[in-house]
Amino acid sequence: MNGTRVRLRELLRYMRGRVPLLVLAAVLSLVGAGVTLLQPLLVRSVIDAISASRPMAGPASLLAGLLLGSAVLSGVRDFLLRRTAEKMVLKVRERLVAHVLRLPVAEYDRRRTGDLLSRIGADSTLLRLVITSGLFELATGGLMILGAAVAAILVDPMLFAVTWGGLVAALIAAVLVARRTRPLSEQAQARLGEMASGLERAIAGARTIRAARAEGRETRVIGRSTRQAYESGLRLAKLQALVVPVAHIATHGVFLLVLGVGGARVAGGALSVGDLVAFVLFLFFLIMPLGQVISAYSQLQTGMGAMQRVEDILNLPTESAHDRHDTERAVLSEPVLGEKPPPAITFDRVTFGYGEDRAVLQNVSFTVPVGGRTALVGPSGAGKSTLLALAERFYDVDSGAVHVGGTDIRRMSRDTLRAQLGYVEQEAPILAGTIRDNLLLATPGATDVELMAVLGSVNLAGIAERTPLGLDAEVGEGGVLLSGGERQRLAIARTLLSAPPILLLDEPTSNLDARNEAAFRQALAAVSAEHTLLIVAHRLSTVVDADQIVVIDAGKVVAVGRHDELTSTSPLYRDLATRQLLIV
Repeated sequence: MNGTRVRLRELLRYMRGRVPLLVLAAVLSLVGAGVTLLQPLLVRSVIDAISASRPMAGPASLLAGLLLGSAVLSGVRDFLLRRTAEKMVLKVRERLVAHVLRLPVAEYDRRRTGDLLSRIGADSTLLRLVITSGLFELATGGLMILGAAVAAILVDPMLFAVTWGGLVAALIAAVLVARRTRPLSEQAQARLGEMASGLERAIAGARTIRAARAEGRETRVIGRSTRQAYESGLRLAKLQALVVPVAHIATHGVFLLVLGVGGARVAGGALSVGDLVAFVLFLFFLIMPLGQVISAYSQLQTGMGAMQRVEDILNLPTESAHDRHDTERAVLSEPVLGEKPPPAITFDRVTFGYGEDRAVLQNVSFTVPVGGRTALVGPSGAGKSTLLALAERFYDVDSGAVHVGGTDIRRMSRDTLRAQLGYVEQEAPILAGTIRDNLLLATPGATDVELMAVLGSVNLAGIAERTPLGLDAEVGEGGVLLSGGERQRLAIARTLLSAPPILLLDEPTSNLDARNEAAFRQALAAVSAEHTLLIVAHRLSTVVDADQIVVIDAGKVVAVGRHDELTSTSPLYRDLATRQLLIV
């Protein structure tokens, strides 16, 4: 959580564009309040007419009309409020989704997915309370209290003075209790986020958990967070429940006091029966919105607690916000006629570490020439995949620089940079949906002919031919309906379709069998004629014919050359090649 507490002005910002509907709802509330406050006076007229044996049809008919009108006004007002609240929740969710999807990758590393989902879903929903049961009810309830109090004073000032002290005491006590609602609401929502995170983790790893026979253990882990969410919600419920007995004691005490004192005044002739009935009704119309105001204040605090969690996310800077801090924007440099073009990618004395850990990369320098294939090889954990992440600017270097086309990538917007790079992650993530959905992710205008052609280039045309649905066949959550090799090749096809000048491939053959690896090597050879390839590989057979091989060890470049050169000059590379039976 950041250190800034949200205030009502942030809430008012959410209401921009919805002021006309809110004003209309306020007008309807004022009219409804006026109609309601007329009812005790008409009741008094009916009672007085009965007492004096006068006709009462007129006042009774008008009273019935006012009751019907009040109900209609209340219904229309509630619909307008709920419509406005739903629109506000929609806008908040749209803004949250757009913001979360643009957060720096480092934020995803620090935060749990379930908590982010909870803020978009549950927390944004609670904002509805701010309008329907919070801020608006505070305002309209306050006006109703004021109007009822004035009318009660006009009927009998002395009787009003007797009751007012008890009502003020009840209001103060309820507000003091309700003020503690906000921090407890934030805590309860945070616990719900933790529970959602645990459940999201368990569902995503369902197969691993089943294979390890760990269902019971995971159930207990999630159960603990569920219990904590329950306990936080229970503390909030207990606090909010304190308002009820306070209001109950105050209202019943005041009614009893009014009946006792008012009855004595009627008996003494200082007050008529009609006046007493009117006063009791005005008192009812005063107490009812008073309870409404107390409840609305509590709901407002709950909604503000949820809004705090929403604002905590919205206040995080996005990648584009980081871009705006750059002093210069540039696109890839165009070489002057006759001048040698700059390298596709240059790593210039790059040092980088995740958080406060030791540096993953230390003073790394090498170039990736335009065209052809450059391979990154080395032991696991050497920093190879991190170099691709830095080129994509998922993270910024701690020192040194990365250049693409001769331009420091920190001088480029991320959109400009990533338009030049095609990136296939090591895990080759596939999105839930169809084959077509996955292929069109970065190239929405591609035709079916182009889709089939790119599938054929990675020896994957068969997946679109094995069912009548073709390209519209489902791949399942995370591509579970495909084999590991098919998922990887589909991810590569998706990247090839967008035809960026530079391709970054992280372990592209880790899930391929020997037959498909050979086919993929042929595809890489064809692709490298039109693209620059930077490939991370553990399986050296994929890259033995690369134009350049960069050997990384413990975050440092230890050798650069071709396969034949490195087997003679680099002990580490020779050892890797020997272990993979590439040399004997």
